[in-house]
Amino acid sequence: MSNSFGKLFKVSTFGESHGPAIGGVIDGCPPGITLDFEAIQNELNRRKPGQSKIVTQRKEPDEVTFLSGIFEGKTTGASIGFVINNTNQKSKDYSHIATSFRPSHADYTYDKKYEGNRDYRGGGRTSARETANWVVAGAIAKQILPAININAYTSAIGPIQLNRPYQELDFNQVEANIARCPDATIAEEMIAYVSQIKKEGDTVGGVISCVLQNVPAGLGEPIFNKLHAALGQAMMTINAVKGFEYGSGFEGASMKGSDHNDLFNTDGSTKTNYSGGIQGGISNGMDIYFKVAFKPVATLIQKQMTIDKEGNEVEMMGKGRHDPCVVPRAIPIVEAMAAIVLADFSMLNHARKI
Repeated sequence: MSNSFGKLFKVSTFGESHGPAIGGVIDGCPPGITLDFEAIQNELNRRKPGQSKIVTQRKEPDEVTFLSGIFEGKTTGASIGFVINNTNQKSKDYSHIATSFRPSHADYTYDKKYEGNRDYRGGGRTSARETANWVVAGAIAKQILPAININAYTSAIGPIQLNRPYQELDFNQVEANIARCPDATIAEEMIAYVSQIKKEGDTVGGVISCVLQNVPAGLGEPIFNKLHAALGQAMMTINAVKGFEYGSGFEGASMKGSDHNDLFNTDGSTKTNYSGGIQGGISNGMDIYFKVAFKPVATLIQKQMTIDKEGNEVEMMGKGRHDPCVVPRAIPIVEAMAAIVLADFSMLNHARKI
């Protein structure tokens, strides 16, 4: 089922949304790293449900328990095993989809791939609850690379956009509001919009921007393991993601080469950064920046037509506790996946030099 991600810094996970627990194993973490457990838990708190009025009201403490690979607060170099208990399932909320398929969910495709063996409760293994595991691994990856700054923020929800360049933003303001937008005025508009969408029983998507600073030059491979390709894979792995672009992205397609080329300074930095900190698949030492587009949540508190396992048309309406917009809770997930990629590529680069 492809439950592992990474090569040297490798994360393998297990669990279902409505099972007793989720968890994982992290292989390749270097020994001797003093872990900040409060920082790890804080990352989980940023992702957990029930934290504001514009996210799902499911209450989960999402407290991580480490089982191995750590002694007296330091990593030993052995596999780090961890578990997060599920404590607030309401499986009956999903009984209506036991034999029917929710539109735009993984229900139909999962059912076909695994010959009808599907845990329909909360999506089972396909649930975004799985991403809590990634946040744990990402929080550890951040501590492997303390010099690298990773900052994600909400840059759009529906039609409301933050159009200021990231260089003008104060990343310390991301956590100042529940939209996680570092512009207070735009954030209030986003919050009001999501609140209205929620009242209508509808959902909305958005965009997360992420900036990676102090990334050393030389990470990534020129052919099949390009750094931007790995970041794209990591981001496209996140539930509900529909698009990824880095540097100038799609806007670069309308520019002339004479305008788009990043001319060098004498120290090897560049006067502009349309490349987004990556050239030829390898980091060049400039800021890496990218955007991740999220679709609207597929579960609506509205009636829709769908089909059951027999192909009959049936009427369905979502039940239970769901996010009207996943973007604010996905901020730490984007950061975590970026951190895992950077940790893995840093180790690969170090191994090359041995």
